Amino acid sequence: MDKFTTLTGVAAPMPLVNIDTDMIIPKQFLKTIQRSGLGKNLFDEMRYDDQGNEIPDFVLNQPAYRKAQILVAGDNFGCGSSREHAPWALADFGIKAIISTSFADIFYNNCFKNGMLPIVLPQEQVDVLMKDARKGENARIAIDLESQTVTSADGHVFSFEIDPFKKHCLLNGLDDIGLTLEKVSAIDTFEAKAAQARPWV
Repeated sequence: MDKFTTLTGVAAPMPLVNIDTDMIIPKQFLKTIQRSGLGKNLFDEMRYDDQGNEIPDFVLNQPAYRKAQILVAGDNFGCGSSREHAPWALADFGIKAIISTSFADIFYNNCFKNGMLPIVLPQEQVDVLMKDARKGENARIAIDLESQTVTSADGHVFSFEIDPFKKHCLLNGLDDIGLTLEKVSAIDTFEAKAAQARPWV
């Protein structure tokens, strides 16, 4: 997993509340267990019409936001079913951070496991960043995980809270496998002792 330290990029405004995981990646795309390739189906039912043509008004179809790395979203982002394909699709599209007033718990935790940073801020601060995001590619939002700050294009600095363990994992690019590999020498020692003590196993 890539390390997350700082990010400065275009933010796409998505002010809808209760964006659920079926809106993020509809159920017909859940057949794969591959993390790559889902970005093209992100927000599929909002991005495309029944013939598969792009809907021009949808934010990620607009030229300014086609390479957005940040979403500024409405309240309760990621609610609904616990499908991990939702953060997979966001990450595959190129989204690295999501800013909202609140997230569904399972989605929030899945973000960290997939190298994305979900940031919770008060409504008034999200409103400032939403206004920034509507300026398009000329307005870039900066995120510094080490200092736990978000800086708007106009220089407003907002602090956010994050669990220290989750912060450590993102800063060091550690998913569940990476965390396990940090203990590889202890695991090897345990297995060697176990093999001596129980050679029949």
